[in-house]
Amino acid sequence: MIYTVTFNPSLDYIVSVEHFKLGMVNRTHAELLYPGGKGINVAIVLGHLGVPAKALGFIAGFTGDQIQSMLAAQNIAADFIKIDQGMSRINVKLRSDEESEINGMGPTISEQDLEALYAKLDQLSEGDTLVLAGSIPASMPEDTYERIMSRLEGRGVEIAVDATKDLLLNVLPYHPFLIKPNNHELGDMFGVTLETNDEIITYAKKLQDMGARNVLISMAGDGAILVPEKGEVLVSPAPKGQVKNSVGAGDSMVAGFITGYQKSGKDLKTAFKMGIATGSASAFSDGLATEEDVKKVLTEVESFKL
Repeated sequence: MIYTVTFNPSLDYIVSVEHFKLGMVNRTHAELLYPGGKGINVAIVLGHLGVPAKALGFIAGFTGDQIQSMLAAQNIAADFIKIDQGMSRINVKLRSDEESEINGMGPTISEQDLEALYAKLDQLSEGDTLVLAGSIPASMPEDTYERIMSRLEGRGVEIAVDATKDLLLNVLPYHPFLIKPNNHELGDMFGVTLETNDEIITYAKKLQDMGARNVLISMAGDGAILVPEKGEVLVSPAPKGQVKNSVGAGDSMVAGFITGYQKSGKDLKTAFKMGIATGSASAFSDGLATEEDVKKVLTEVESFKL
């Protein structure tokens, strides 16, 4: 089974306004409402690709109930911990001449709530995959990722981590199966600006030296790079298409990589191609990619000589 953890799920309210003006009444011409959060996005895309997954994390209030209901409507399994106080956050994403976001806070997560999550994660065993994705709420210990990986160490659980800077660097001693920074995040970790593929590969290998097994670097319109645990570095251009939505594209890449890895019998090149196709398919869609969307892009990706 594949499990994803989202500490701070959200309802993502996406509104489109023509020529938004501050201080004025603005009316939308399009509205979308999705369950959000990086781990939830991964679980949804895995479901679209026919791969069973279960979303873990914390929910609260009527917004939490709505998140759970919307996942159930998509046949996405969830085993959230319900927090008595507060409510799951609403994130507002405004599409106009410029894109803007207002992200809510979410509920306060207690040590008792966290222990309840640990108890669920303690049930994972060899052959399971765990995806840790996104930021850690201010009410939680900063070393929560490390605590989780320490508890699961030696059990044969493959862990993918999609986080930024210190959150990611601090888990490397636990040898995550996959990490997925983008090229800008990779540069930020080392205080450098990366301009060429060779520079990106050099610093990705530094992450391997620090403990990562497979390093997947997303580069938006410039494609992607995989520095694998074994074998040659793979470099791919980006598929052609009109970018409609950047939200969830990185999460979709992680879901696609895991799908390709599992369905191919653990072939990393297949996983890489599926990750690129899935991430791009979401970027070319208004929402998260469907299996049909992915198949269309995968045809182009399969033609790339990596």
